[in-house]
Amino acid sequence: MAENGASEKRATARPSDRPEGTDRPEGTDRPEGTDRPEGTPCWVEAQLSDVEAGRRFYGELFGWTFEETTESLRASLDGEPVAGLVRKTDGRMPTVWTVYFHTPDARALAGRIREAGGQVVTPPHEVGDLGTSALAADPEGAVFALWEPDGHPGFGRRHEPGTFAWAELYARDTDAANAFYGDLFRDALFGPDADPDFGRAPVSGTFAAEMPPHFLVHFLVRDVETALGTVARLGGRVRVPPFETSYGRAAVVSDGQGASFALLQR
Repeated sequence: MAENGASEKRATARPSDRPEGTDRPEGTDRPEGTDRPEGTPCWVEAQLSDVEAGRRFYGELFGWTFEETTESLRASLDGEPVAGLVRKTDGRMPTVWTVYFHTPDARALAGRIREAGGQVVTPPHEVGDLGTSALAADPEGAVFALWEPDGHPGFGRRHEPGTFAWAELYARDTDAANAFYGDLFRDALFGPDADPDFGRAPVSGTFAAEMPPHFLVHFLVRDVETALGTVARLGGRVRVPPFETSYGRAAVVSDGQGASFALLQR
């Protein structure tokens, strides 16, 4: 895939504890995960200068194993895909974790993003036989990706220790963010079966006021303090010590190359 959560409802919305795909309607023959509502986080990738260092760091931190692909390392847990590590082709590119949102039609969604005042940084394009990807930014500049699946539907596991658990958008204007994402991803956020995997919060609530708006990927851990010790031992840094949120106890850290993410305990 190689590119780079809810208003009032956010306080009560919680991701399901079901294994990925167990709520798929019976009798469907689509790949697992392709029936997600548009706007559901479906994949995360880290853009790194040294993917082998990333393999060592995340392999020990989360127990991931890795498979070589054309442009990246695909991380798995117990044989199911959970994340990607992508080698940066340009040193000027940021070292970041990027969240991908599911869509059945990346080109149509890219058009709606433009109409709503966002930007399409990288237009929709096919990634082999895996699916169609695009990179976008909201009106405040927070970057996210789109994924229209074909051969690769996204997460094989989530909401388990060592896997994706939540994505938080830190915005300057949360009302504007609610309007933008609420319109784009209405079913995922507010539909009858909505079980959002991302929320929104003001940047200044957790970070310095000058921090630009951004998405923060959260990985579930059994114990935040224990995980922080592992991060430090592996050469990472604690950016924000543990704090309480409406969706669990979190801490913001970065790996040895500077890619920031959060550890989440529920």
